[in-house]
Amino acid sequence: MMKRFFLTLVTFLLMTISFAYAHDWSKIKIGTEGAYPPWNGMNAAGELEGAEIDLVFDLCARMNAECELVAQDWDGIIPALQNGKYDAIIAGMSITAERMEVINFSQGYANEPASFSVLKSSSLAALGHSGKVNMDDLNATSEGLLASLKSTLKGATVGVQGSTTHENFVKQVLGDSVTMKSYDTQENLELDLSVGRIDAALSDQGSMEKFMESDNGKDIVFIGPGLGGGPFGEGVGVGLRKRDTDLLKMFNRAIDAARADGTLAEHFTKWFGKDISM
Repeated sequence: MMKRFFLTLVTFLLMTISFAYAHDWSKIKIGTEGAYPPWNGMNAAGELEGAEIDLVFDLCARMNAECELVAQDWDGIIPALQNGKYDAIIAGMSITAERMEVINFSQGYANEPASFSVLKSSSLAALGHSGKVNMDDLNATSEGLLASLKSTLKGATVGVQGSTTHENFVKQVLGDSVTMKSYDTQENLELDLSVGRIDAALSDQGSMEKFMESDNGKDIVFIGPGLGGGPFGEGVGVGLRKRDTDLLKMFNRAIDAARADGTLAEHFTKWFGKDISM
């Protein structure tokens, strides 16, 4: 009799806990940086725009949810999620093992290789830009491309945006062979590269290509191979609190639907000039 009582009590408590964590996702707050075009940025009117901004409203419509965008500096974007400032992150965030220790991710919705960029007038530009390296599947060819890249950059000052996969790559692969300078935003990184305050920058190709289209960026070129895998992660996904598994399922279903009807590809082709969707 006592055993049955305790089993009933445990069942009641579990149901109570489950009910307490149930959430009405008809309204969702989404954090984004607003400083990483063409993923997400601000237009001249101070309005958020970009491939991921279009994606947010597409996914929210599919989830029958009213969504509010919240601009957040990159350095604090994960802590703000955990502290409840918003419910999800859609901000060009790569899915990495390190980040998955503290948050969950949806399936990937886009993937863009990273590359180093330099001024056309720099001696480093002689390396050229060719080849691809998957850090998860290195072979003799890719090892040779990495060796040439490391040799070319030896002694250079390399800029990256802080708390990114690009920063991790420079630390892990180039190490003390270069001087690394971290920036709070992609924009400040690009501006310093354009005026020669740093020798090279590492970023995803799409964001730098956007800057190359501007007057300030027209004298910048890529060098070395396109880089992916390893510290760069497994594509870009929606970041979520670990407890919000129901919201995770909602985003995954919405991404599946956007992929199936072709609108996922349309969003990225519109802003990147190519389809980088997954």
